[in-house]
Amino acid sequence: MSESQFHVVNGTVVTPDGLLNGATIRVVGDRIALITPLERVASEAIDLDGGWLVPGFIDTQVNGGGGVLLNDQPTVEGIAAIGAAHVPYGTTAFMPTLISDTPEVIEATLDAMDAAILAGVPGVVGAHIEGPWINPSRKGIHDPAKFRLLDDAMIELLIRPRKGRVMVTLAPELTDAASIARLVAGGVIVSAGHTDADYETIIDAVGAGLSGITHLFNAMSPLLHRAPGVVGAALDDRHVYCGLIADGLHVHDAALRLALNARPNDRLMLVSDAMPSVGAVDKDFRLQGRLIHVEDGKCFGEDGTLAGSDLDMAGAVRNFVARTHTDVATAAAMAATNPAAFLGLGHERGALAPGLRADWVALTADLMPAGTWIGGQLVAGRT
Repeated sequence: MSESQFHVVNGTVVTPDGLLNGATIRVVGDRIALITPLERVASEAIDLDGGWLVPGFIDTQVNGGGGVLLNDQPTVEGIAAIGAAHVPYGTTAFMPTLISDTPEVIEATLDAMDAAILAGVPGVVGAHIEGPWINPSRKGIHDPAKFRLLDDAMIELLIRPRKGRVMVTLAPELTDAASIARLVAGGVIVSAGHTDADYETIIDAVGAGLSGITHLFNAMSPLLHRAPGVVGAALDDRHVYCGLIADGLHVHDAALRLALNARPNDRLMLVSDAMPSVGAVDKDFRLQGRLIHVEDGKCFGEDGTLAGSDLDMAGAVRNFVARTHTDVATAAAMAATNPAAFLGLGHERGALAPGLRADWVALTADLMPAGTWIGGQLVAGRT
């Protein structure tokens, strides 16, 4: 088993035990064996130049990248192309995400996820099936022609044993607690999204095992003083994990700060909700036949509806720090440690700690991506 040692200099290293001013990291195989304060400066070192070394980002909502939309290419090659487009921006693990589609495409996506993991495609840890079990009144850019109710046949498909994690986004008001419990018992991670559920319905779903809220604030019933809705339930319950799209478009800065102050930070996750435009030269693309225009980081349909984002995870961290005035370590945890815990992968990923994968990202002082390592191997950028 290979062994290597990294000396990180001239910057801050974020670890679960606190911040280090430089560090020595010993890697055995693809795991961190030891991380200690820097004792000596080697001639070959990772020079952060006043920047940061943080755990590799884990994105639970990646619709596309590099000009590829998962719905169009639910294949090993499609998943690999999406992952490769996000690596330069610090994403070392991701859940390729399918926007509401037919049962056949859902099955093809899950099979492709299995095959990608078996083929060793870097970073694939599962698949996120976002819809089609969602509410037409909160459809966003999803095609209502694809919508359907969750039935026994689909539950059986979703709970079939897989190589990676399976996450689904659904509207709890359009199914029942027993179906949610059945999915969870079968190993599926269930999240509420594109939903008009009331507060009580969300709380009942949480009781049945629902553990996530997909892109908090977006495409869901809002917080009103007599009708708390999905947002109220998400902010009130201190156990569910909430994804946030911090692109300056999907969520107002004040709402980001409210979420940060209202609930435990370890239950908030940054997501990209990325579309094919990330890492692509030609930004515009088509989504199920509809032209999506991308301009100034905004993806929108012909009617002006937001259609995912042109955001990468390094940008999400950078935006969140700037817009909420939180510290880099907290934002990095929201991009790595918290999603790892949400996916049940905290024993493998999400922090710079012994025993975990040697996945990390070097960021400049202004939080731009400078280098990405997966399994201790430099895969993008240079420092």
